[in-house]
Amino acid sequence: MANNSDLSMIRPRVLIVSRRTVRKNKFVDFVEFHQDLIVNYGAVPVIVPRVSGVHMLLESFQPIHGVVLCEGEDIDPSLYDAELSGFSPEELEEIRKAIANAIELRLAKLCLERNIPCLGICRGSQVLNVACGGTLYQDVEKELAKKIPEEERVMHINYEDYDGHRHPVKVVENSPLHQWFKDSLQEKKMEIMVNSYHRQGVKKLAQRFVLMAFAPDGLVEGFYDPDAYNPEEGKFIMGLQFHPERMRHQDSDDFDCPGCPAAYKLPHSNQELETKRKTIVRSFSIARNLYNSGRSIVLGQESELEIGAEFLEAKTAYSEKLKMNEERERVARIIMGKMSIGQLSDLFSFYHMMEKICSVALEMKIQDEVEL
Repeated sequence: MANNSDLSMIRPRVLIVSRRTVRKNKFVDFVEFHQDLIVNYGAVPVIVPRVSGVHMLLESFQPIHGVVLCEGEDIDPSLYDAELSGFSPEELEEIRKAIANAIELRLAKLCLERNIPCLGICRGSQVLNVACGGTLYQDVEKELAKKIPEEERVMHINYEDYDGHRHPVKVVENSPLHQWFKDSLQEKKMEIMVNSYHRQGVKKLAQRFVLMAFAPDGLVEGFYDPDAYNPEEGKFIMGLQFHPERMRHQDSDDFDCPGCPAAYKLPHSNQELETKRKTIVRSFSIARNLYNSGRSIVLGQESELEIGAEFLEAKTAYSEKLKMNEERERVARIIMGKMSIGQLSDLFSFYHMMEKICSVALEMKIQDEVEL
């Protein structure tokens, strides 16, 4: 029988904020499909309750091996410096009552700070974008549809058929999404049919993210952080506006495409990665037990302990890289602290101008792809 103290028996813990709402006079549990996939691929879903103040207690949920940010209510427009004139006072008050804004934004920032694997679905992708400085359309239908010809408009929500609704998205070549859905993409068109139901959507994509997919009307449907993407180690931070977990055949658990559950597999389902994780944790278990018991190393344990030592060495190198970045930031702050108001204003204007240029260039490239 396995020793209960062996840390290699601990399964990855994936946090997900509780979500339940009334739809068509019945309760709908938003997290149900996500939980099923998390369990099916070997991890433990840990539900974070939507109660006031819980965002201050997230450290208590450690260890956190992954986070899923799922669908839900609109995000408070004041969090991304949006124009608020389109909302009535009652609508704004309702949005600001959503406790999850604080919980999920804090979770998103925790993942970004510590490079914790994070998957944002629908509203969750919007939370990730806002957490990194991006902005949103408050109402895609009102704000985006009026800018494009009628034949290019997309229905992003069908109130009569939430789960059955599909619309096309174009996948960016050589992106992670391309790898997941490569067996389902239409030849040369790089398109898949996806399920979505949302009112808000990404307007300006945060600088750290790279586009993975977009709808025919140009709306961002998928993005990821290339600097945090390391599938061999199960590391990623990405957002999907559509719902791969709900893209299933009618009255069946079978997915529309084999790539639909791919994001849920990344942090923990790869057998080689799982074996590596258990080997590393077993190495730490042996070291801990030797320390606690005061016993000497026995024959055969040296090689197992070396695995843990190599892992720590690699992580130390990563920590040194983080420290180097922190040092650069510290030096930059010192230099800027010595600059005049005029110099700082010029520097700010320059980077603001570059941001606009990048934004326009990105929109033009997306539009070019849409028109192909």
